[in-house]
Order: sequence, then C-alpha cells, then structure tokens
Amino acid sequence: MDRIHITDMEFYGYHGVLPEETKLGQRFRLSVSLSIDLRQAGETDDLEKTVHYGEVYNLCRSIVEGEPKKLIEAVAEKVAAAILENYFIVRSVQVHFEKPDPPIPGHYRSVAVDITRDRP
Repeated sequence: MDRIHITDMEFYGYHGVLPEETKLGQRFRLSVSLSIDLRQAGETDDLEKTVHYGEVYNLCRSIVEGEPKKLIEAVAEKVAAAILENYFIVRSVQVHFEKPDPPIPGHYRSVAVDITRDRP
C-alpha cells in the first residue's frame, strides 16, 4: 500500500490533565501517514485521485488547536476518525501525537502516542 506522510506539524493547544496545561497551553507535534492507492494519481497527475494534504493539515490543525482534551490519546483518536470520515479514499491512518514539554520533572525528549486505525 502506498502512503502519504505529513510529518512534524506543530500546533499550540490546551490539552492536558493539569490545570496549568489547560490554562497556559503548550506546543504539540503531529504526524500522520495515510494508506492510499496512489497509482491513479501518479498516472494521471490529477489531484482528484489523491488526498489534498493542505486540507488534511487544516483538519489536523482545527482539532489540535480546538476543543481541549485531557489525554493526548483522545486527540490522536479524534484526528484518525476525522481523516477516515472525510477522506474515503484513505484505507487506514497512522497518527503520531507528541507532547514535547509535558509538566514532568526529569530529562526526556517528549511523550507521544502512536495509533493506527483502519477503515471498517
């Protein structure tokens, strides 16, 4: 299966369990991989035969910058569901949602979740 990758999108949101996270907000990084048959798009050079990744970016942005969730798992799930709901050509989606600066004392790069959802 072919894939479209949109990687390391960065947004500012208010997701988290702690009060300061929902009040001050923080940066989030999101990457999505869409499983899709790209043969027709490649052979015809027709945008209608693929997914417009600018639209996917805007969809992702509206979710991450939108309604706050307590868990990054919930945000990732909402992104996956929205992509599958809006782009019927997508057979499955992988979502990597990363919180670079969670309020956890210690040294680490980030915390993140990865989910994969297939079209039923």
